[in-house]
Amino acid sequence: MISYLKGIVAGIQNNSGNRYTLTVEVNGLGYDLHIPARLAQQLPNLGSEVQIFTHYQIREEVPLLYGFGSPGERDVFRHLLSVSGIGAALAIALLDTLELPDLVQAIITANTQLLIQAPGVGKKTAERLCLELKSKLIEWRKTAGFFVATGGPAPGILEEVQMTLLALGYTANEVSHALHVVSEEIGLSKDAYVEDWIKQAITHLTTEYSQ
Repeated sequence: MISYLKGIVAGIQNNSGNRYTLTVEVNGLGYDLHIPARLAQQLPNLGSEVQIFTHYQIREEVPLLYGFGSPGERDVFRHLLSVSGIGAALAIALLDTLELPDLVQAIITANTQLLIQAPGVGKKTAERLCLELKSKLIEWRKTAGFFVATGGPAPGILEEVQMTLLALGYTANEVSHALHVVSEEIGLSKDAYVEDWIKQAITHLTTEYSQ
């Protein structure tokens, strides 16, 4: 089993849509890995050294390697694959749509409205994810020492704030990032009014877009 590869970035290929293949050269051998679009955007320049955590899978007798930027992403990817109806493409779409802490938190808190923002994930699939993975991810979070950021609105208003911003056309990633910024940089109280969270988030997003 290959746990990780440490070598040189030899190539990055966009196959179709958000499907990326990374070629890592290790001791004269080139390994092709299927990676999330998020990782593709974070990779260093060609010729730079990189460490990629891997998952090996055989599909229809064809061996495939999937690559991730951290052991945590790989762990969650494997958990996602354990759910019936979730294949590698759907698991990667979830990792691309939401930051890892937000994805884990959405599953644990059964925030299906956030999960369905991932392409190909419908309401029933999101509900199945929460049902099958909630307890597993709670336990994994403890053993892996993985902590979800405490910033953002209080749980009682979080979903309403998220849904309003999503309805305005912002992506799940943009919404999550904006709420963290509003919480940590602006210091808005977790129990502030829904309207205040929405207003501050829109102000941040508008400012970011105008730069």
